[in-house]
Amino acid sequence: MSTLIKFHYGYVIVFCCCLIMGINIGLVMSCAGIFYKPVSSELKVSVGDFGLYMTFIYLLSTLMLTKAGQLMDKYSARWLLTLSSALLGIVLLAMSQLTAVWQFYVAGGLIGLTLAFLLYLSYPTMINRWFNSNIGFFIGLCSAASGIGGVIFNPFGGYLIAHYGWRTTYLIFGAIILVLVTPLLALLLRNYPGDKGLQAIGEKQAETVKSGVDYAHAIRSPVFYALIVFAFLMIAVSTINLFLPAYVVNVGYSVEQSGIVASAIMLGVTIGKVALGWLNDKSPRYGIFASAGLGMAGFVLLLLGKTGMAVMAGGGFLFGWAYAGVTVETALLVRTVFGGKDYAKIFSNIAIALAAGGALMAGGWGYLADLIDFKAILSAGIVLLGVSGILGFYALRKSEKFKTV
Repeated sequence: MSTLIKFHYGYVIVFCCCLIMGINIGLVMSCAGIFYKPVSSELKVSVGDFGLYMTFIYLLSTLMLTKAGQLMDKYSARWLLTLSSALLGIVLLAMSQLTAVWQFYVAGGLIGLTLAFLLYLSYPTMINRWFNSNIGFFIGLCSAASGIGGVIFNPFGGYLIAHYGWRTTYLIFGAIILVLVTPLLALLLRNYPGDKGLQAIGEKQAETVKSGVDYAHAIRSPVFYALIVFAFLMIAVSTINLFLPAYVVNVGYSVEQSGIVASAIMLGVTIGKVALGWLNDKSPRYGIFASAGLGMAGFVLLLLGKTGMAVMAGGGFLFGWAYAGVTVETALLVRTVFGGKDYAKIFSNIAIALAAGGALMAGGWGYLADLIDFKAILSAGIVLLGVSGILGFYALRKSEKFKTV
């Protein structure tokens, strides 16, 4: 109770992580889609050719993650995240001046390098360092900020593009990151509670070192590879979201109604991230059941969605919980199974599956949709979520032998 009343600098760290996710990730990832049509039209390339820059983002994040985890442990996370934010802002400024699609691929690669730190490692690592209680809730809260950022900045960016053009919009987005977020990270972030003469929130007096499994032991264990597969399956399922608006239209609804389903999905993602974090604090098993189980129920409703718009929207909302589990459930499972000792290095390796899976399946489902009925893809999503749930429960059962906190 006293931790709720007495202010602790850990809450400033939460604020910084929400800035990163809500503004940096909100502007770059949650708002990426609004640039596809105007940029591709001016460059006279297909939307698919332009959108390929997202593959370079995921690819370079994949290649960078292992090294990024080592750097976060060895050097100052404060300055690594600040410099990543600064580079991200500079790249967005530069994107306003690009004139060929290959230049966007280079920009995507640079963005991917920064997102290895900002998207995949920032809040899981920092929350793990600063909190020993309510970890799930705060990881969920920080992760949810990216959805909130998307809700705020998508209409804002759309207005800017319509009135001032996409080049000016990239300039403004880059300036927001450079002028607002980057200086605050440099000013407010701290690496460990000890930097402020504090202990982590929820840490007992005798606990001076984070307990858990060391990196060398972790990567030799079968459960480590089970979590890699878990992460890959979860991101694979989440990328089905890219094609759901087209599915909604194909079964007989209007484009406007497909937008309602898309909004329901994002509502499910935002609420789901916070709720999954809270549930994991109660029991990690609740979190796995909610993310996998509700996601499966969502796919069932989407398959039955032709019976009514309410059913379709409800399916989208429940699917959003599986989408939310990609970042929240993966991060918390790694922490539950392996503890906090070498968390950044262990999680950075498992997060490779998230980046690689995003790069592979974002286009993979599209090719499959050209060959088979999309209902078969929704059915495959049910199976993949079922397998991921089994792997999650397996990881929890095996975690007992590690004796982690």
